[in-house]
Amino acid sequence: MSQKIGKKGVKTVSKTKDQKAQTQIPKVLKFYEKKEPPLPPPPAKMKICIIGVGAIGGLIAAYLKSKARNVVAIATTDQLRAIRQDGIHVNGVKGEFWLDLDVRDKVQMNFDLVILAVKTQDIQKVIEDNRQFLEKSLIMTTQNGLQAERIIARNFDPANIISSIVMFGSTYLKPGYITHNFDGKWIIGRPFTKNDDKLAQIKYELDPAFDVVIVENIMAMKWTKLFLNLNNCLPALVGMSMQETFSDLEMAKLGILLLKEAFRVVDNEKIKLENLPDFNIEKYRGLVAMPLDEAAKLFSQIMVGLSKEPLYGSILQSIKRNRPSEIDYINGEIVKVGAMGLEGAVLNTRITNLVHQVERTKKFFTIEELKKMFQFALNP
Repeated sequence: MSQKIGKKGVKTVSKTKDQKAQTQIPKVLKFYEKKEPPLPPPPAKMKICIIGVGAIGGLIAAYLKSKARNVVAIATTDQLRAIRQDGIHVNGVKGEFWLDLDVRDKVQMNFDLVILAVKTQDIQKVIEDNRQFLEKSLIMTTQNGLQAERIIARNFDPANIISSIVMFGSTYLKPGYITHNFDGKWIIGRPFTKNDDKLAQIKYELDPAFDVVIVENIMAMKWTKLFLNLNNCLPALVGMSMQETFSDLEMAKLGILLLKEAFRVVDNEKIKLENLPDFNIEKYRGLVAMPLDEAAKLFSQIMVGLSKEPLYGSILQSIKRNRPSEIDYINGEIVKVGAMGLEGAVLNTRITNLVHQVERTKKFFTIEELKKMFQFALNP
């Protein structure tokens, strides 16, 4: 029975069988919306070659292949053997998957786009080994620092060069295994000429797997990215992850001091730093302008929170694989510019030399040893 309000007041109404059945339906219902399967990626239009299948190259190759892009990867002997046998394995912020990948030991045909994912110091050899197939291709850089584009421009038409800034991070310590530590945009632009419709074509090809952004003035942005990479050197000196290294507040202080010196050097030479799409360089300026103890605490929180998985900077990853690191193209770039001024870059020079020492000796320092070495800066 129920009550219904009518003109003559409240009256009792008898329910039909259908109405009774409805009252037995639970008050809280879960409605499951039918999910449509995801749309397939747009058809591939470019033949893409990725030279290098380390942390960045391996991640790029795997994600592009997973989105049905037309991809061939050029690998070293140990990478070639591992990937041909077991495929390439990716785990991290977007989940875990395995896939087969077309890997070869050298470039054997012409491609529309060649993505260089080797270290800066290896670019010239890659060019010498594959020159005939690179001359007519668009060549895109992924390297940290500012020298990759200049090396390529000494060998090929600058109009064929695309510069890029990788804002996602990954770790590679074993052939065929990549950990995707954190996600971010892939920024592309012309380093020597005006942006054109070829950038739109590249964006179309990469967008199914990455968040690609086309920008102007990319070389000024690469200077800004250098500041984000400047502290890769400290984990490389102690052989620890970013999280372990910067959980020590004295190491965080040293990181702030390296940044402060770098700002002074580039400002003295009137080098312009351009904001990145998701990063305002003035945030770093504000950080280094804070009292050192406060800045170190905040910097420590930032670096420790970069990734749930242990994050090993690019310099340390190279050392662990017994390969020369890119220190000369990161902190070494500050050293080179600092040499043009009156004060130089004392901290970055000393750090660069120490990284080379670790490369030669394969012996890491302890955090306590570094604190003693840089006591003059940490406790002036």
